[in-house]
Amino acid sequence: MSAPSTHRGRAGGAAPPSGTPALRLRGAGLAFGARALWSGLDLDVAPGEFVAVLGANGAGKSSLLKAVLGQQRLSAGAVEVAGRPVRRGSRDVGYVPQQKGVPVDLPLRARDFVRLGLDGHRWGLPLPSRAARAAVDRVLADVGATAYSDEPVGRLSGGEQQRLRVAQAVVGDPALLLCDEPLLSLDLHHQRAVSALVDASRRRTGAAVLFVTHDVNPVLPYADRVLYLAAGRFRVGPPEEVMTSATLSELYGSPVEVLRSGGRVLVAGAAATPDHPHEEVS
Repeated sequence: MSAPSTHRGRAGGAAPPSGTPALRLRGAGLAFGARALWSGLDLDVAPGEFVAVLGANGAGKSSLLKAVLGQQRLSAGAVEVAGRPVRRGSRDVGYVPQQKGVPVDLPLRARDFVRLGLDGHRWGLPLPSRAARAAVDRVLADVGATAYSDEPVGRLSGGEQQRLRVAQAVVGDPALLLCDEPLLSLDLHHQRAVSALVDASRRRTGAAVLFVTHDVNPVLPYADRVLYLAAGRFRVGPPEEVMTSATLSELYGSPVEVLRSGGRVLVAGAAATPDHPHEEVS
C-alpha cells in the first residue's frame, strides 16, 4: 500500500467520511450484446492506492474507465466514486487521456491548458482568480513544467504535453485519477517520467489511481495491485501474485508464459479475444 499522503484538501466537493474508498465497484458487469467484457467485478480502491489495469486489446480496460466517468452505463452492478454514484463531469475524478498531437498553431498557453482542469466545464472565458492562478502555478511546478508554462501547447514535445495533461487532471484535487493508456506514443524515457509523475501526484494529494496500460513495466515500481481483465474474467491482487504463468494461464484458459528478466516482466501466449483472435499480450 502507498505511503501516507500529504493531501492538501479537495476542491471536488465535500470530503467523504474517513475510510470511504475512492472507488467502489459492486457486482459490476459490462456487456455488448451477447459478449460480456467482464462481470461480477467487486473492487474497492483506497485513497492513495495505485491500481494498474492490464489485459489484451478488447478486454474492456478503457470501457471500465468510461463506466467510472459516467460515459458508459454498466450492464449490471454499481459504481461509486468517493462514496457517491458516478456522474458525468464529476469534480471527484481527474482524467489523463492517451498522448495525442496538438495543432502547432493552437493559440493556447500551457498554463491556460492546465487551467481547463479547474473551469473548462463552464461556459465563457475563465474569470480572473488569484486562487486559480496559484493552483495552476503549484501543479505546473509539481510536474516540472514551470519553464514552459507560457509557451503555446502545440509547440511542446509529446512528453511535455503529457506532463501538462497530468497537471490538468490533478489541479482540481480529485479523489480518483483515471489514466487511459497515457504512455502510448511516448518513448521509454517519457513513459518512465510520466509514470513517476502520476505516482508522485497521488502521494502528494492522496488521490487513488486507476492506470490502464498495455505494458506493466513502466508502472511496476508504483503499482500496489493489478486488475487483469481477460476472456470475460478478471483477477485482482499484488503484481507478484497476478503476474504469474499459472494465474494468467487459468484466466485465459490457455497457456500463457510470464518471463522476468532484468526487473522487467514479459507476458506471452495465446491471449485471444473474439474481436482479436490473434492478440498476444505484450
